[in-house]
Amino acid sequence: MEMDADLRSIAAARRCAEIAFEAYRQFLGTDPAHIDAMVDAMARAIEPEAKRLGQLAVDETGYGNVEDKRVKNLFNALSIADYLRDIKTLGMLWRDDATKIAAFGEPMGVVAALIPVTNPTSTIIFKILSAIKAGNAIVCAPHPRGVKCGVETVRIMARVAEQMGAPKGLIQCLEQVTIQGTDELMRHRRTSVVMATGGPAMVKAAYSSGKPTLAVGAGNVPCYVHKSMASDIGEVAEMVVTSKCFDYGTACVSEQAVIADPEIARDLRHELKLKGAYFCTPAEADRLAKVIFTAKQAMDPEKVGQSPQALADAADFSIPPRTRILISEESEIGWHRPLSAEKLNPVLAFYEAKDSDHGIELAQNIAKFEGWGHTSVIHSNDPQIVAKFALVPTGRILVNTPGIMGGMGYSTDLEPSFMLGTGTWSGSITSDNVTALHLINIKRVAYQSRPWRDIYDQYGI
Repeated sequence: MEMDADLRSIAAARRCAEIAFEAYRQFLGTDPAHIDAMVDAMARAIEPEAKRLGQLAVDETGYGNVEDKRVKNLFNALSIADYLRDIKTLGMLWRDDATKIAAFGEPMGVVAALIPVTNPTSTIIFKILSAIKAGNAIVCAPHPRGVKCGVETVRIMARVAEQMGAPKGLIQCLEQVTIQGTDELMRHRRTSVVMATGGPAMVKAAYSSGKPTLAVGAGNVPCYVHKSMASDIGEVAEMVVTSKCFDYGTACVSEQAVIADPEIARDLRHELKLKGAYFCTPAEADRLAKVIFTAKQAMDPEKVGQSPQALADAADFSIPPRTRILISEESEIGWHRPLSAEKLNPVLAFYEAKDSDHGIELAQNIAKFEGWGHTSVIHSNDPQIVAKFALVPTGRILVNTPGIMGGMGYSTDLEPSFMLGTGTWSGSITSDNVTALHLINIKRVAYQSRPWRDIYDQYGI
């Protein structure tokens, strides 16, 4: 009798985990220089395929747009590989002759990588390069809605790695995916660590797996524009609109709400319109909120990553041609105003602050509502205002740069990453931009540096 989908997925997860573990054992001891060459080769193999994989992702998931997914794929291949080339993950990492301590990096083992439907190919590229750089095996568990594009991305990278001598099975992807199968992969005895990117339910399941877990939380990114930016307001507007419309808002690090000082609010509205923003009427905004969110205070998955035109059509109002984002003017924060929450589509909330203190207060409240620990953005030429804003409870404070390009480490010198930790603010183990350095165990070799018997004299024993 044919097994049902859950049983097939569980069986596949067990098989992949066992094969990955054997491949990992064979991979142990591989020259780090050869691993670096392997990482570079996998990244180069993605380059000519980046647009095709983006097309596969859009066709399968219905989220985002091809050109921006191509850019995401290239960033996670080329920029991540450039970063990884300059860091050391295996062997002696550092030594301190004065303290007689040396640190050595060793792999963790088999990585279970949960892949979100919003970024089904780019996240796989990032996690595979990071895991292999750290000497691990990896099994990707895509969202059921992104299996085909995920399998194809893994196939390209695994083929290159195997051509360069990697054991078969070092890089795998579940082809039969259910929640039960993914859960089995996370809990399997051969799995060493879980990398979880996705919705709150998935992240909770990952932390409940009993395995060490790197996971991320929601991002309700506030963007405060200070009056000192008056002469640069056009560039600020371009950064905000470009970041928010990128891949139709599927990145949680994009701006979710703009807060403007009263002195520049009118000009910012004007510039946002010039850059392609459409300001909804209150009635249109209310209909839009009902389209984007369900009655359960959650985003409707069918409205994630949709174009402004598709969202406007669904909410039954007209917008000008070439509109890039939709904006709702807001004054309150909370579920009674749903558009003040995280929106994984090109929809932005706009607040006019009473003054700078009120603007920072609004940013703090927005971050605490649905985005605690993730990212916040400030545009200001006043260092004292930036210092005050840095008290917003987020792991990344981005200054004078677009949220998505700054947060993922392209326009800033943050570590390039497509997995942004949110810290204990939101239940995550790290607030870092996660990299290959989070996928190694660090062993320290410490020589005696002072006479051990001195403890008796020092403490009067």
